Amino acid sequence: MKLISTTLYSGLITIVKTTAAFVSTKIVAMFVGAAGVATIGAFGNFLNIVLAFANGAIQTGVVKYTAEYQDDVEKSKKLFSTSFRISVLCSLAIGALLLALSNWLSTLIFATSQYGTIVRVLGVTIVFYALNSLLISVLNGKGLIKIYSIVNMAGSLLGLVLTCVLVYFFQIEGALLALILSQTAIFFVSLFIVYKKKLIVHEIKWSLYDRDIAKKLSGYSLMAIVSAMTVPVAQILIRNMLTVNMGIDSAGIWQGMIRVSDAYLLIINTALGTYYLPKLSTLIDREDITRELYKGFKLIMPLVVVSCLIMYVLRFFVIRILYTPEFYIMEELFLWQLLGDIFKIAAFLLAYLMLAKALTKVYIITEIIFSVLYVVLSYIMIPIYGVKGATLAFFFNYIGYFVFMSIYFKDYLFRNGRV
Repeated sequence: MKLISTTLYSGLITIVKTTAAFVSTKIVAMFVGAAGVATIGAFGNFLNIVLAFANGAIQTGVVKYTAEYQDDVEKSKKLFSTSFRISVLCSLAIGALLLALSNWLSTLIFATSQYGTIVRVLGVTIVFYALNSLLISVLNGKGLIKIYSIVNMAGSLLGLVLTCVLVYFFQIEGALLALILSQTAIFFVSLFIVYKKKLIVHEIKWSLYDRDIAKKLSGYSLMAIVSAMTVPVAQILIRNMLTVNMGIDSAGIWQGMIRVSDAYLLIINTALGTYYLPKLSTLIDREDITRELYKGFKLIMPLVVVSCLIMYVLRFFVIRILYTPEFYIMEELFLWQLLGDIFKIAAFLLAYLMLAKALTKVYIITEIIFSVLYVVLSYIMIPIYGVKGATLAFFFNYIGYFVFMSIYFKDYLFRNGRV
């Protein structure tokens, strides 16, 4: 699998995903305004946390070991079967908790129990998300990028259709339901595709559960759970501070900036996820790893910088196209958010090596430290600079993250000839 061809496929996925995300964002902004965007952002953070637990947070481990066991049929069957059992059991347990605690969780997330039904719908359907996530991870690990691309694009289009219909009829509740139901719908599309291609499904047997493989996946589970907890929780705390100090509309403006950032960087993040993790997992020589990292920086970072420049120049146009006039104040957030994005991607190019080599302790420590730093910097800067303070905190936090990653991996690769 070549980095350039993977990036091209990632670009195709991104065109569809970004278009779908932009149209969805415009519809949400038109019908529910800045306050609605903040509410949907809060639920999105909650989803990230819950969905990580729903399949045991094993996605990254499944990608790594699927790539690693490519030529070992028996190990592959054990991996898929073990992952399937973990996904089913974890999703059923989380679903039961969501059903039992629906009203309390609604109050915790939205400060009202009126969205308890939304949480219950999530509880009933969460098993489909977990199984779809497993299928996607295996496709990624096997390097089946064409099929992976088809499934991802189908999911984006289904999500767009559901968002348009449900927001029109049910406003905020419709947008929340669309986030949930799109995952359910895409599972059946994924299942149909892999079944027709005779992939994965035929190799899964409940009786082939393997404790050693489950133990290996657990290290990645811990990393994924920490990641799923730290970033969304940090955003929840920052959003709450903006709401308390400046009102929910200001929190919605900041959330709108986050959505823009996530959308235009989608091609980069998709390329990293589909190429780097499987590739780095198979490399053990320091020279090979260094060469691969250099290739990534040479190809990816110019693309990131150019993308940021284009986004900054077109910021007024972007706001006008994606949002409504009440979002024009977002213009002052672009500079620091985009600069922060550059350092974020540069750091992620290095951080993927932690996932590929299962450096669990370092990964967890850095995730916690820099998420806490992000919140602390926001708490310092928001009272001084207002909404812009949150993006300043983002910028300085990722400078620190990149510097740390550069120093750590220079030392790590120097000390280890084979890793």
